[in-house]
Amino acid sequence: MSRFERLQRRVHKREHLLEGRYEQALERKALLKARWHEAWTPGRIVVAGLVSGFLMGRAEPAKIAAKSSNLMQIITILSGLFAGSSAQNAADQAGRAAGEAGHAADNAEAVAEASGAVAPGLTTVAPPRTTAHSARNDRTESIEP
Repeated sequence: MSRFERLQRRVHKREHLLEGRYEQALERKALLKARWHEAWTPGRIVVAGLVSGFLMGRAEPAKIAAKSSNLMQIITILSGLFAGSSAQNAADQAGRAAGEAGHAADNAEAVAEASGAVAPGLTTVAPPRTTAHSARNDRTESIEP
């Protein structure tokens, strides 16, 4: 076996190891992101806001304004980020609830028809339903290239 073949084998092993480590890093990143979102409950957000407000109020306003204008920008950006993720979670839950309500209405209508609860000669006309989830997906698909 030549020296070149040994080097090729070593490079191939290292590439394979690097790919494995990259996959591990992606998995850990996803886990960290999920845990981070789980940790920020509304109560903790309120407590963090109260503590940071108290600390900002206790410090000298002129000193803070001179030294930490970037800090205020970062705090503003982070609060918008948390509010956006909370709104996304609420929209997802509303979409699931609308879908479940639609299924329940369909089931109730089927049971009513099967049991003869609708008077003879009368028909029920239901307006077409769109769930919040499907409407949101339509919006996002049209925005993305």
